[in-house]
Amino acid sequence: MKNALKFYKDFPKEGIIFVDIIPFLQDKKIFTQLISTISENLTAPNVAAPEARGFLFTAPLLLQDPKVENIIPIRKSGKLPFNEGDLCDIEIEKEYGSDHLYYRLSDIAAGKVEGDTIYISIIDDVLATGGTAEGIAKSMMAHTITKDGKEYKVCIKEFIFLVELDFLNGKERLEAIAPVKSIIHL
Repeated sequence: MKNALKFYKDFPKEGIIFVDIIPFLQDKKIFTQLISTISENLTAPNVAAPEARGFLFTAPLLLQDPKVENIIPIRKSGKLPFNEGDLCDIEIEKEYGSDHLYYRLSDIAAGKVEGDTIYISIIDDVLATGGTAEGIAKSMMAHTITKDGKEYKVCIKEFIFLVELDFLNGKERLEAIAPVKSIIHL
């Protein structure tokens, strides 16, 4: 799988080497292997998937992994329709600047509950500094979710990444929240 990756120097800005995971979508054997590996590492029934590449690697889990019951989309501004009080804004710090992402509390509430908790795994393509995943996790865990008249806490069970850039130490930042599982290390 590692050999399938492509790299682009100075994208999206100078000094950044962009890791392109799109080649995983261009080889059926590699894609199948990747989805199976994600499934083997996954323990939560609810999966948070940041836009847009996170969607590509989490949606197949609904078909392949019987324990996965819910995908929670994390989107950029203006991409999620919402009712008042449902939309959550996350300010994130990335290696090349700050940004905002959004999710809906109703998408978490649509998920499976275990005891008094809604367990979520966050799956994304590349772990660099960890700012995106940390922002998502902290925001979700700060909420109590009401479902069928009962309140549930949110717990992040693990972070799963296709690729981890070890030299940026993003894992250290996230392990204070939950275990980090990366398929490829660079």
